[in-house]
Amino acid sequence: MSVTPVNGVGSRFQAGAAAKSHVEVEGEASTIVEALQAHCENYKMLRTYVRPASSRKGGVLRTTTKRALCHDPLVAHTVVIVDDHPSFRASARAILEASAFEIVAEVSDGAAALAAVAEHCPDVVLLDVQLPDMTGFEICNLLDEEAGRLPAIVLTSSRDQADYGDLVESSCARGFLPKAELSGEALAALVA
Repeated sequence: MSVTPVNGVGSRFQAGAAAKSHVEVEGEASTIVEALQAHCENYKMLRTYVRPASSRKGGVLRTTTKRALCHDPLVAHTVVIVDDHPSFRASARAILEASAFEIVAEVSDGAAALAAVAEHCPDVVLLDVQLPDMTGFEICNLLDEEAGRLPAIVLTSSRDQADYGDLVESSCARGFLPKAELSGEALAALVA
């Protein structure tokens, strides 16, 4: 089957399966992934409609527990930056935008972080460990308990990862980046 362009946007892939509505293919994750694999396995519609039964965790249905970013250069990776220091948020924005990440929100506390993630459904959350109202670890736990898609969370701090003991590894975060080592390449490596 040939995929028809939508709103004038061309398609660069061919799929081998016959067209089905999302109702017919719900639960047929492998068929959809195979059809879209050549282009990008992380399109938002794919994450919306493909919900394999094996991803059920605590009553929450997720597409995957650890998903990689799409490597198609035409697809921007959305990021929410959570840090209480405006200078770090501005630096992080400049660094990540230079590496083709799209910053969809910058917030300064945990409550605003939860709201921004719910509103923007980002691919990545760059999350400071020490915030005024709660820790990054508490935010990780709250996001992990939410229904829906869990973004790739990367914790940051001006302190060393060793200062947090096993909290980073026991959280749902993909990893930890010291603020001084933030780069687009480092972030992409952690969420890949």
